Amino acid sequence: MLNIISLLVGLIALVSAAIAFLPLLGWANWLILPLAVVGAGIGQLSGGSKAGRNLCLFVILVGIVRLMLGGGIL
Repeated sequence: MLNIISLLVGLIALVSAAIAFLPLLGWANWLILPLAVVGAGIGQLSGGSKAGRNLCLFVILVGIVRLMLGGGIL
């Protein structure tokens, strides 16, 4: 059950991160990253499959790279 919740959080964060790739919307990654971290934490608590956790970790990676490209993280 926790894996499904983590997958849903990861999908919401992934769609939001895709929207944040538009110019002038990179600031939204600062809101998406904590959401993905929470999703990864929930995914880590699940006992079985780690698909939700891995999706959230991918979203975190994408968000950090986008912030680095935009100058949000030096």
